[in-house]
Amino acid sequence: MAEPTPRRNEPRLRPAPLLFEPAQAAEDPEHFFDLESIDDPRALLARATELTQAFRAAADRAVEFQAMAAAQLADPRRFDRLTPADIAARAEWTEDYAKKMVEFGRDLMRGDVEGQGTADPV
Repeated sequence: MAEPTPRRNEPRLRPAPLLFEPAQAAEDPEHFFDLESIDDPRALLARATELTQAFRAAADRAVEFQAMAAAQLADPRRFDRLTPADIAARAEWTEDYAKKMVEFGRDLMRGDVEGQGTADPV
């Protein structure tokens, strides 16, 4: 099972595998990573839990990359830097959230986020 996203000095654990979904299965709204075919409730709970943790780990990691990108785009050394309002518009965030993400991204790039439990900048 996946663990929360580790910080820079900690090794990353791999989340549960997100098995490939064939195109036919992906078109079926009832199909979701083959969970509907698992009859044993214990196995279903175990696999659904693995998927939940894998998606959380993936979402946390994606937020970190969003924050680093926002920080890079807002870097005053860039001739084409964006304002927090511009970043907010591109990412469909509020301007206040964009400012927090820029700061979070700067902290991540400096390695100053030790001890934080999640990737959520708020």
